[in-house]
Amino acid sequence: MSATKAAGERAIQLVGLILFIGTCLGVGATGGAVTATSVETWYPQLRKPSWTPPNWVFGPVWTTLYILMGTAAWLVWRKRKTERVSKPLIAFAVQLLLNLLWSVLFFGLRSPGAAFVGVLLLFTVLAATLAMFWRVNKLSGALLFPYLTWVSFAAVLNGALWWMNR
Repeated sequence: MSATKAAGERAIQLVGLILFIGTCLGVGATGGAVTATSVETWYPQLRKPSWTPPNWVFGPVWTTLYILMGTAAWLVWRKRKTERVSKPLIAFAVQLLLNLLWSVLFFGLRSPGAAFVGVLLLFTVLAATLAMFWRVNKLSGALLFPYLTWVSFAAVLNGALWWMNR
């Protein structure tokens, strides 16, 4: 491979990484915008379990998770010339949309019950995505594991909030 062609390939890889991470962070920012007013007005009024994390935890955790998610998707995308990656990447896109939908359901519509159904669906699609990613690139699957763990916790917390505020 010529130096020019190698430099072009590196540039494509870098742009891909930026786009995948940027897309995930963009979904996070959109969810944050949906969340912003309710987190200051409606959410503080809810009864919460004693183990609810303080609000300041969510921003750094989600930012880290979105970066890991984007990196994981990029690692799968990089295998597009040697592996079948369309189904794993479609599953990734679906779980990303479900991630955003949760914010809309919980904070936008202020419906913990609907959000609980949404987070269970997110967990299911995310677990399938992780398994598909793992088959393509073990590191990409591993990068989704913290996200799956957090969504598991979020599902339990969401369920508790729904139950306590029925």
